[in-house]
Amino acid sequence: MSLRTDTSPDADRVYYDYLRSLTGEQRVQMAVDLIEEADQLSRDGIASRHPEYSPEQVHLAFLRLLLGDELFVASQPTAQLLDP
Repeated sequence: MSLRTDTSPDADRVYYDYLRSLTGEQRVQMAVDLIEEADQLSRDGIASRHPEYSPEQVHLAFLRLLLGDELFVASQPTAQLLDP
C-alpha cells in the first residue's frame, strides 16, 4: 500500500524492488549522499538569506542551525551567533 498519492502502485512496486536490490553499502551511500545534499541546501539557503556572510560565517551559521544555541556556544565559545 502506497502512502503517496502522486505515484501509481506500479511505480511504487518498481521503486521498492529497486531499493530491496541495493546492498547495505549502497543504502548507506545513498543516505550519506542525501545528508550531504540536505546540508548543502541549508548552507545555500543561509548564503542566499545573508549575502553579506563570508563562507566561514555561512559555516558558523549552519553549525548553529545544526547544533542549536547551547551546543554551538559550548563548541564554538568565541564565535559570533549568526542568524541562519
